[in-house]
Amino acid sequence: MRTFGAQLALCLALVGFSGPGHAASLFMGAYPDSLVIFDDANGDLKERIPLGGLPRCMRASADKKTIFVMTITQSGVDVIDVASRKVTTSFNLNTPTTRYRINCGTPDPTGKFYYAVVTKINKEIDRYSVEKSRFAVIDLEKKAIVRMHDFEKEDEETFRDLRGGLEISEDGKYLYHFGDKVVILDTADFKVVERIQLAKPDLPGFEGVRFGEAMEAMRQPGEYVSLFNAEDPLVHNRVFGVARFDLDARKFTFTPIGPSPAAMTGLHIAPNKRDAYAVINTGTLGNKRCEFWHFDLRTNGVRQKREFDCKSRFSFGISLDGRKLYIYGASYDLEVYNANTLAHERTWDLQNDITGAGYVAVN
Repeated sequence: MRTFGAQLALCLALVGFSGPGHAASLFMGAYPDSLVIFDDANGDLKERIPLGGLPRCMRASADKKTIFVMTITQSGVDVIDVASRKVTTSFNLNTPTTRYRINCGTPDPTGKFYYAVVTKINKEIDRYSVEKSRFAVIDLEKKAIVRMHDFEKEDEETFRDLRGGLEISEDGKYLYHFGDKVVILDTADFKVVERIQLAKPDLPGFEGVRFGEAMEAMRQPGEYVSLFNAEDPLVHNRVFGVARFDLDARKFTFTPIGPSPAAMTGLHIAPNKRDAYAVINTGTLGNKRCEFWHFDLRTNGVRQKREFDCKSRFSFGISLDGRKLYIYGASYDLEVYNANTLAHERTWDLQNDITGAGYVAVN
């Protein structure tokens, strides 16, 4: 989704509903080489976990007991046990003569493998040679890439600039890529099992549906939830809404919300699955204007809007219990807003510059 995909860099993993008295912990990537853990109730720094490099993205396991961190410094992988706050596996893929660029990817259900799209760069005597991007299977026990597979020719353009959008089935047999179409691959040989075209889906009155980045606030096992844009075939009026893809049945449904704004930083849905929030951007530089939009998913309408102070770059998130909204990134601060009133409540000093890896919230 062009209007917000480039802005939405974070990989957000939220779990369950946190009731009163059960404050969550926020795991956030921090410069230059660590995860920092904050108390979601008051923003106090609880712990710092050293990593093997600069965290680029994070993914949580399906049971939320493990966090997988891709580091960019040496193309590394760090695996963190959430309960003990310990790094159980840490390794780098780069060598003196070979480097890799790795996208965020996704772990398999067993936690033994990590699937990603990688670009291999070879250092030769007089130059660097860049190979074409391919699918890679990273064995977390062997700490190495054990298989690489070429894209099928029809999908080369789709996968060349892949930034997220990968999910895996509950049984680990199929890998899904979401873009202007859904491409389903067999993880045994990375052959395409099925391509589901979304350009003209069987949805009355809509065409041009395109999935955006992963939105995991409402994610259920075997389900991928995302924002999308669509337009009608007559006057091409663009609307946005929430799309859900059933990974087992290979079917998707959607709920239109309203006309597509100029730019949007993603939709985050509260645990009650009724309230949803997005940040709408208009203008650029000195004319930039930012607003929170609070949606009621029962009526698919906007309950309220409220402007807030923009930053040149920022990420948008929601607390585990759905009561607070977060604006953070490109600074040491995290701005906390009340999800009910959209008013600014406080500023947390994170005591560290936070990376674009986003955060993982756990009880």
